[in-house]
Parts: sequence; C-alpha cells; structure tokens
Amino acid sequence: MNNDQNSDSGDLSWRLQDISTAVKEVAQACDGDVIALLAVLRHLEQLHREIRDGVFQANLPTNRQRLYSLLRDIESEGGWPYIARMRIQALLVNLSEEVSNEDALPNYNHDVFRLDQQSE
Repeated sequence: MNNDQNSDSGDLSWRLQDISTAVKEVAQACDGDVIALLAVLRHLEQLHREIRDGVFQANLPTNRQRLYSLLRDIESEGGWPYIARMRIQALLVNLSEEVSNEDALPNYNHDVFRLDQQSE
C-alpha cells in the first residue's frame, strides 16, 4: 500500500506541476494587460473557494485522530492555504514619482470629505 501512496503522490506532484505551468503560461500571455491578469487572479481565487467549500470540506476528518493528523500536517507543511489580496497602497507604489503629492492624491478626511472643503 505504501508503494501505491508513493505512486499517487508522485502522480499528484506531476499533475500539480502541469497546472502550475499552465497558469504561468496564461499569466505570461496576459503580460501587459492588467485587466486580463486580474481576471486570472479572480479565477484562481474562485477555484480556491470552490475546492475549499466543496470537496475539501466534504473530506474533512470525522474523528480526533484524523483531525490531529490533518492539523499536524497543516502546521508542518506551511500552514493553511490562503490567497492574499493586494492593498491599495501596494497599487499606489507604481504611480509615477514625478507627480507631486498634492497632484497625485486628493487630501480626504474620513474618505468622504475633502480637507480643503471642511470650512465650507
């Protein structure tokens, strides 16, 4: 049975590598098109959600031993799978440095009112 598990593990590794290669090729083909790249990221996030909420939850352990084994594996193999989202500040880093701070971003208070209009 151990040989079967090793064979299945090797097959899974190859299949995951094929998926990685395909995703990287799609991303490379979208180079220069930020909207298309955003669509790729959204699609990957949706796949993550579908797997997590579907087949993964259906296969969660039903006893303490298996739960403990799963938690140990999660801890030893790098934690829970997570797709992080960029923050707006990270997007702003790519703005041209030539634009002055006053011209680049309006000065807002509470994200609703302009500071220079508070006296009105």
